[in-house]
Amino acid sequence: MPHDSNVITSSSNESVKYVRSLHRRRSRYRDRVFIAEGLRTIEEAIEAGIQPAFLFHTPALAEVPRVRRLLLQVEQWGAQARVVSDSVMSVMSDTVTPQGVLVVLPMSECSIPRPLTWVLVIDRLRDPGNMGTILRSALAAGIELVITIPGTVDVYSPKVVRAGMGAHFRLNLCVDQPWPMVQDALQGLRVLLAKPGVGSPYWDVDWRQPTALCIGGEAQGASLQAEKLATDTVTIPMCNGVESLNAAVAASVLLFEAARQRSGGEL
Repeated sequence: MPHDSNVITSSSNESVKYVRSLHRRRSRYRDRVFIAEGLRTIEEAIEAGIQPAFLFHTPALAEVPRVRRLLLQVEQWGAQARVVSDSVMSVMSDTVTPQGVLVVLPMSECSIPRPLTWVLVIDRLRDPGNMGTILRSALAAGIELVITIPGTVDVYSPKVVRAGMGAHFRLNLCVDQPWPMVQDALQGLRVLLAKPGVGSPYWDVDWRQPTALCIGGEAQGASLQAEKLATDTVTIPMCNGVESLNAAVAASVLLFEAARQRSGGEL
């Protein structure tokens, strides 16, 4: 659709109300779309070939060369590009200080690659910042598939998308999958459950084998189903007096030791 130069100044506009509704999980999954904010994140989506349904920007950003390139690409795809006032952008945004550009993107479909050798399962993790950081680390560490379990923070919530910094656009994501599906997907893989103070030190694990790593939540840890599915446990040894690490830090330590080994580093 051609670019509309009329500035939307009312939060009662139907497009604005629709974007606001996508801050609710139920609305996102009803339409299988989510919000992404910020120039860098949106550029990552466009570069990955993900076609937005809508793009909104403030008048000032229309003169920014990077935004103009985005507008050109978006309009070539036939998406709606709309100009909104700063106050309306604040209503639509999830951030205290909006960057002035926002898109509505389609969710990826759950796709399980075969053969499957390197999987991350996230069980009952609740913090959006931790989830986004883990997704970034998973992408950097070469994870082939990320599976989340019901009770885990939604990977498509605005805070997770923002913290993920584009990881959503290049990862295979299977969200809110029941344990029977997870068990089927992980057939033939060793399942390692990360636990504080329990299991093999992570540097003694042979990560070159086909492996699924399960990360539990910050407070309650992994569920009983994860415990039953796991074939072994892995831990990060720490100095006395330190009970545990932040979930995102712990996951990243494990993921990058695995990446080191899988790229040819010695056990």
